[in-house]
Amino acid sequence: MPLPAAIGIVAARGGPHPDAALQWRPVRRAESVLTDPAESSAASPAESPHLRQQRVRWLASLASAARGRQRLAAVAISLSGALLIVQAGAIAWLLQALLVEGSELPQALPAFAILALVLAVRALLGACAQRAAGDVADAAKFELRRRVYRRLLQRGPLWLRGQRNGELGELLLAHGDALDGYYAGYQPARLEVSVVPLLILLAVGCSDWVVGLLLLFTAPLVPIFMMLVGWGAEAAGRRQLRELARMGGHFADRLKGLGLLRLYGRGEDELRGIAAAAEGVRERTLKVLRIAFLSSTVLEFFASVSVAMVAMYLGLSYLGMIALHAAVPTLGVGVFCLLLAPEFYAPLRRLAAHYHDRANALAAAAEVERLLGELPDAAVALAPCVSSPAVAAPALSSLAPPLSVRPAPAMPATPDGYAVPTPAAPPTPVVPATLALPEKPSVPAAPTQPLLRAEGLTLRPQGARCDALQDLSFSLQPGQRLALVGPSGSGKSTLLEALAGWLPPRAGSLQLRPGLRVGYAGQRPYLFHGSIADNLRLAAPRASAAQLHAAAEAAQVMRFAAHLPLGLETVIGERGFGLSGGEARRIGLARLLLRDPELLLLDEPTAFLDPDTETELLRTLAAFSHGRSVIVATHSEAAMRWADSVLQLPARVTADDAIGAAP
Repeated sequence: MPLPAAIGIVAARGGPHPDAALQWRPVRRAESVLTDPAESSAASPAESPHLRQQRVRWLASLASAARGRQRLAAVAISLSGALLIVQAGAIAWLLQALLVEGSELPQALPAFAILALVLAVRALLGACAQRAAGDVADAAKFELRRRVYRRLLQRGPLWLRGQRNGELGELLLAHGDALDGYYAGYQPARLEVSVVPLLILLAVGCSDWVVGLLLLFTAPLVPIFMMLVGWGAEAAGRRQLRELARMGGHFADRLKGLGLLRLYGRGEDELRGIAAAAEGVRERTLKVLRIAFLSSTVLEFFASVSVAMVAMYLGLSYLGMIALHAAVPTLGVGVFCLLLAPEFYAPLRRLAAHYHDRANALAAAAEVERLLGELPDAAVALAPCVSSPAVAAPALSSLAPPLSVRPAPAMPATPDGYAVPTPAAPPTPVVPATLALPEKPSVPAAPTQPLLRAEGLTLRPQGARCDALQDLSFSLQPGQRLALVGPSGSGKSTLLEALAGWLPPRAGSLQLRPGLRVGYAGQRPYLFHGSIADNLRLAAPRASAAQLHAAAEAAQVMRFAAHLPLGLETVIGERGFGLSGGEARRIGLARLLLRDPELLLLDEPTAFLDPDTETELLRTLAAFSHGRSVIVATHSEAAMRWADSVLQLPARVTADDAIGAAP
């Protein structure tokens, strides 16, 4: 194996290394660094006609919000095609009148005026169609990114931990850009093909039926060859997008683990691997371009041969070598047919030129389906799942009755202090201005009923081989502070994730009061590049400076922020670069306080704190949590004394431990 096993921890936090499903092997020539075993399967589901049609319908649904602009583009294209016939007719009439009939130039001035007007109107219609098609493409890309983003939110943090950030980023970047040509190029060309050639065929057929038959019988050559080439282009485009996604994930993982790679002396090897992966992307891109240029060349050849046949027929007719009519066609008729013959094939050539855009769009849809497991539709994307733009897990199945063997969900909460209301009661979160006791603390509708109840709860983390908790039963009363205590690995964080709604129980039941707002502050809050205040405003974008300062003071953020050059406006790096682990946790806790949840789930909030800071933090938490319930996972004796009750979790017994302990 080229990399030491320790490198696996740099790519995904809290989950298996995402390269586990990929095989590493030496690179030959420009072969990609990463190979997917599924790629070698003979029957790929992406080749199914049913799946292809399903993806085409999904692509059409992305532009549903821009139907008006699509209709405008359709009308402009149709009118431009009709005026093209008028333009050719005006030119043919002018040549017939001036050269054959000997008409005076002043008599032709109305025809010149009509020709100039038609040219100007067609130019305006073309610009309008392009503008409308561009708006449709922008709307479709925005809808794609919105759906993918909402689906990522609903997948939740536990699912995201096992994914490659680079691949998911490509869904919002390169895959979205792949749709641009589909809506701005292919869709208008397809509409033009369905309208303009038919109008030209009718006009030419009425003027000369022989030319009409030539156009009619040679036209199918273009779409037939286009379909044959399009299948290869789609497969090549899909491989290219997949390679781009892998390259993005590979590069992002190496950037995140750059320090560890240098520590193990693997920098040069990784540079060679990235260079080989980039070479693979280059070769796949050139293969797509080769197919596109080859198809355009062959289609231009067929179109040129067809136009040459029309020109040959008219030339031989004028020379008297072919007589298929009672009279030789006039010069005006011949010019009219010759002008419209190339325009008859022009929409077909444009459609062929943009057919690879359709292949790229279908390949992008296939990649979205592969990475997300499905194509996110509008109904799912618009479902209310969070009360603010943060990472959230989807709501699980409906509540199960007590002692049920079916898992009942906790309502979903978002990480780093985001509180999510259940669908039954979506109140607007309140941003506290100070830490004074609320005048009207949250009072449950039924005080005699527990806020939370777990019966026979069994939990297993994602990817684990054994359960972290088994047959756990407890309840939480309104206003109670409960400390989860146990050795490392006993399942404290797993239980908090289940209470937050991220992890469904394997057995037992877990019930929360309907409408309960749950907030979760984990051990590793994600901090973005920006100021501390910007990271706090993720929880409450409209929070004032006083509210931010109050939350930061309560979470003991001001203990270190006050010594920074710009205070809360001090810029920090991605993932909290420049802060200690305890400082990052306090910022995550401040975000939780800004969301004003009814149930606080805190995972080691006092870790890495000195005794004075820990004491002050527990004091402010006690003030804030008045009338609220708190569940805190901790190893701290001070936090245990701070809690009203303590729930001792037993040490996890793995399968290997059980086998080793067997007599």
